Amino acid sequence: MRLLRLIIVFLSTALLMVLASGCEEKIKPSVLPGLDSKSIPQQESWNSTIVISDSGRVQARIRAGYIQKFDGPQETMMSQGVVVHFYNEAGKQTSVMTARQGKINERTYDIEAEGDVLVVSDDGTHLRSEKMYYDNRRHLIHTPEYVYVTSPREKVQGRGFESDQRLSNYRIFKVTAQVHGN
Repeated sequence: MRLLRLIIVFLSTALLMVLASGCEEKIKPSVLPGLDSKSIPQQESWNSTIVISDSGRVQARIRAGYIQKFDGPQETMMSQGVVVHFYNEAGKQTSVMTARQGKINERTYDIEAEGDVLVVSDDGTHLRSEKMYYDNRRHLIHTPEYVYVTSPREKVQGRGFESDQRLSNYRIFKVTAQVHGN
């Protein structure tokens, strides 16, 4: 009987210790004063790919060395090299845009690329500028900046540019050109 009492006391003590350890005060993680949560990324990733699609059809595939997603302004910042592959309705790649950095508007999926921007179409046309924008709704590449366009038949420079993503139908607003005839 004495052994039974000793076991009951021991088990009761053990149970009280377990219950007491669960009642300790929870410590909140410290938050730096003056730090706005909207100014820091909600997500980060390295050497990642982002796919923009509509109804299951891939419109663009974006690869970047470093990606930060922000909820405040609802944008994704990309750096350490950005490569954007654009696709047509049939799923065929139409052009590739490279830049040092860029960002994606999370509401419209518009893309802004900057720093040594180069767009190369599937027919070999090259477009160079310091800053380029992609309007996702209209599938247009455009910029107010100075551009250089080189194709198998012409070299065109100017300020202000607008084109389809294949670079087959483009407009340069203030043009200087060299055209080579057959």
